[in-house]
Amino acid sequence: MKSLSSPQRQVLRAAAHHLHPIIQTGARGLTDAVIAEAELAIDHHELIKVKLVAADSDDRKTMASSLCDRLRAQHIQQIGHIAVIYRENRDRRRYAEQLRGA
Repeated sequence: MKSLSSPQRQVLRAAAHHLHPIIQTGARGLTDAVIAEAELAIDHHELIKVKLVAADSDDRKTMASSLCDRLRAQHIQQIGHIAVIYRENRDRRRYAEQLRGA
């Protein structure tokens, strides 16, 4: 997976602004069920928001990093409990043109 440049991340942050979180972790954290749902969601949407339920900021950062590793995705942004995650879908390429121009 190639790394995104700062302008490309900015394009994705702007695109994610209007999105609502479609995955939420529970009290148990990143379970296999949460990972499976996130996999389906990122396959379909390419860019998703995830609500991370954890009391500590460091725990949320660790959760986001772990989720990205397991999904083979890129962590775009995290504000509070909400993380934005991107993985290109080679069939859809919804953001490919915008990223190429950035």
